[in-house]
Amino acid sequence: MHDAMLNPAMRGAINPCIVGAAMIHSAPHDLGTTQTMKFNFFHSMPWVHYEGVPTSWPVGSGGFDGPRGKALYDDYITSMIHAEACEFDWIACNEHHYSPFSLMPNCNLIASIIAHRTNKAKVAVLGNLVPLLNPVRVAEEYAMIDVMSGGRLIAGLMRGIPHEYLAYNVAPGSSQARMREATELIIKAWTEPEPFGWEGEYYQFPSISIWPKPYQKPYPQLLMSATNPDAADLAARYRAIIGMVFVQDLDWGRNISDGYRKAAAAHGWEATREHILVGEHAVIADTDEEALAIMKRGHDYLHRVLMRPQRDAQRIVIEKTRFYGDNRERADNFQSKLALIRTRSVEESIEAGSILCGSPASVVKQMKKINKAIGNGIFSLNFKVGDVPEPIVRRGMELFRDQVLPEMRDV
Repeated sequence: MHDAMLNPAMRGAINPCIVGAAMIHSAPHDLGTTQTMKFNFFHSMPWVHYEGVPTSWPVGSGGFDGPRGKALYDDYITSMIHAEACEFDWIACNEHHYSPFSLMPNCNLIASIIAHRTNKAKVAVLGNLVPLLNPVRVAEEYAMIDVMSGGRLIAGLMRGIPHEYLAYNVAPGSSQARMREATELIIKAWTEPEPFGWEGEYYQFPSISIWPKPYQKPYPQLLMSATNPDAADLAARYRAIIGMVFVQDLDWGRNISDGYRKAAAAHGWEATREHILVGEHAVIADTDEEALAIMKRGHDYLHRVLMRPQRDAQRIVIEKTRFYGDNRERADNFQSKLALIRTRSVEESIEAGSILCGSPASVVKQMKKINKAIGNGIFSLNFKVGDVPEPIVRRGMELFRDQVLPEMRDV
């Protein structure tokens, strides 16, 4: 495209570092200091019909069956929409690739359905793996979801699991720098009323002017992960809610939340409990014994089938890429965390605060213990543990609404 064809405001691409510096001090939303606990219903949409055990990543898809897949999507979407009737504050989806772990390579498709078929719950996309995608496209699709939902989008901007970079043939070692630049570009696309150009290290666009703009002003509430100091600093820079999943233990969770609060203070603001989300696999049943049996079944399928190729892919990344840079200790710690979660018994995981499992009364006690240690204001619950059937998922959701929520809402 020639300069003569561009709007005069776009001649000479804008330096993303300059435009970003002007934006980082304004928060998208004031979350306030409400004491009301919020709850998110999360569904990872796994394939539950895998025969045998995957031997490598990526996983061959010869066993995928279209009619079975449609039935799963119908069931999963029904559960997600039902979450609003079960009084969940958010309904969430996310993005994964190349394995039966998730049938959701594009979570925005699912989010658009949720936006159209619900009225009150936040539509939490947790989230787009922005370093792998076109950030302008992310900004456009998120703006669409925000407008379609009437301003209910929680916009997850995620760096992603290391092996996802292999799936999309993006250099893993560039992930942090891509994440920072993509975040700046997305916010600029949301907030700049006039066409502009972008000339960054990883992204170059001669002209950008997205339609529609977000419903929420200046832009939707962001959510990011913060499981290391660099990620905590980035999340705090944008006053993003942080999400932590696969909690190793309560000390680990406390260290993450403390690190994020310190990063927020360094950026000149105070992070409150409303900025901290803890994600847990959950089984709620009428009795502890019933819940334990359900969790053990789902836990087996999760780690024997769904997580095995994920672990193999993580090993490939650690051995053959620079996703972790020169921080070998961080890579080793990540692998150790996955191994610990896999080998612990369900009972040990409950005690460590890694999962929620039991009768409503037991789950309330477990949640209060986690909340006391970490200080979170949001719980994200994934009732689809491995291959747990959807009727059992929905029974757990209803027990949550009727017996857990009344005890936890004002904690």
